[in-house]
Amino acid sequence: MTDRNTEHSKDNIILIGMPASGKSTLGVILAKVLGYKFIDSDILIQEKQERKLSQIIEDEGIDGFIEIENEVNASIDCEKTVISTGGSAVYGEKAMEHFKSIGKVVYLHVDYDRLVKRLSDIKQRGVVIREGQTFEQLYDERMKLYKKYADITVNEECENVEIVLADLIKQIEEG
Repeated sequence: MTDRNTEHSKDNIILIGMPASGKSTLGVILAKVLGYKFIDSDILIQEKQERKLSQIIEDEGIDGFIEIENEVNASIDCEKTVISTGGSAVYGEKAMEHFKSIGKVVYLHVDYDRLVKRLSDIKQRGVVIREGQTFEQLYDERMKLYKKYADITVNEECENVEIVLADLIKQIEEG
């Protein structure tokens, strides 16, 4: 058994993955099931910046947004909390190292074709995508980062939230 203080600081669950992978939806349900709190880091960024994500990206540019996101995410201090991150959170090395130090990082993997069907308007969602970059290129670029930081990977091979949730809880308990 590990030291109680060490164990206590690692009791958060951080969800990473592409936009529309279900981080917020699954995160809220997971928090209820575990009796945890819930934080959506995108909403936290909007609150701290007093503007929508799409507005931050428009005003600050992608690099400016990523810098803001990295700082906000690295400052999250909580216990027994499910944290749903924005899809671009993995670009922030400082934030991701912080997340790994305060909990288990769970990558919600959705295959490319399923994701395209789920996403309608990526601009409105405030998706961080560079000029001239295709969504498929973005997907490929981020996959490497999600895999790099993940302690647990959940493959969303079905659309049933209950099945995905059961798989996620099983993996958290095992790992």
